[in-house]
Amino acid sequence: MNDSNSADKPKPNNNLYLNNNWYLNSTKALDTQALTAAKAHQTTLTKPPGSLGILEEIALKFAAWQGCVKPQVKDILVRIFAADHGVCAQGVSAFPQAVTGQMVANFLSGGAAISVLSRDIGANFAVVNAGTASELDPTLASHNSFINRPIAAGTQDFSLQAAMSPEQCLQALQLGCDIVKQIVKQQDCQIFIGGDMGIGNTSSASAIYSALLNLSAETSVGPGTGVEGEALKNKQEVVTKALNLHQQAIQNLSHDNTHINKSNSTVRALKVLQCLGGFEIAALSGAYIACAQKGIPILVDGFICTAAALVAQQINPGVKDWMLFAHRSAEPAHQLALEYFDAKPLLDLGLRLGEGSGAALAWPIISAALNLHNNMATFTQAGVAEKSATNDV
Repeated sequence: MNDSNSADKPKPNNNLYLNNNWYLNSTKALDTQALTAAKAHQTTLTKPPGSLGILEEIALKFAAWQGCVKPQVKDILVRIFAADHGVCAQGVSAFPQAVTGQMVANFLSGGAAISVLSRDIGANFAVVNAGTASELDPTLASHNSFINRPIAAGTQDFSLQAAMSPEQCLQALQLGCDIVKQIVKQQDCQIFIGGDMGIGNTSSASAIYSALLNLSAETSVGPGTGVEGEALKNKQEVVTKALNLHQQAIQNLSHDNTHINKSNSTVRALKVLQCLGGFEIAALSGAYIACAQKGIPILVDGFICTAAALVAQQINPGVKDWMLFAHRSAEPAHQLALEYFDAKPLLDLGLRLGEGSGAALAWPIISAALNLHNNMATFTQAGVAEKSATNDV
């Protein structure tokens, strides 16, 4: 029998990864011997102990990550994940949804902030279409820095239904993993910077903050692209409605999760991501997990990327050990997430652009930290007397 609507019906997805929970695999262990040796090396340098503050901590992190006393970073990977959000229908953004696709073109033509900054730091840069709502310029397909892997034409409106199906959620996680595995096959990578683009994604991120950190929408929802006054109140109300709508589904940890066999924290994070997330946020979470499993340090950007980091850490707690937080966002709730991670962000510049821009801006500080650690003279080399045990200068 011919069904004229059969082409419109979703086909079952039997991909093996739906039953292959790669995201539960252990993350790479830190090298504690290298860390100890790097600490000893720092005591020999011509400076008072601890006088370079967080710069010393950065160098020690990289020593433990790379397994050597003098770590180096030659290859920086920047990947921007773009996708649209159905919740934009509720008027939560100051910009129209079409801007997401337009910005993909802007990234690739070199005109966006992260494009400029990526060139400045010599990063390997590419943009991933995880699911924009509008059709992209067909000429982008031939661009060497464009990866077209849309899950769907944007998520559903999460104030009315789940943002994505369980299958779509896992597909988006897998997308992020695939991007990391692809680059590892092609070249070395000593640090990963993820970025985001998606009109409406601060609403999604705010809902994730609320669900995972137990925050009210009034606490988690900020101006995003610049909404204020009644528009900000509407945004808070939309997120509150969504949290109430999905509360039971998120708490009912066995629902739609027969393919997941892990702790309640992991299952809950996946359910939060499915109900409230975006394809780009899910892909970032997958990329972060894959990086930690492969032993690639992660430089986390701002508000959106930290939402992805929250999800990734609650899916697989070991991911936290491979994260360094670039900056404190101007979005008010970001500080609460940083406190959750016990993180010391490198910058506090009032940024709220996203795109991975804050992480790219923070890179020169990391580079300086490694340069100082590796190339400062020792007391012996410089002929400088060390601090005596009896003097306190």
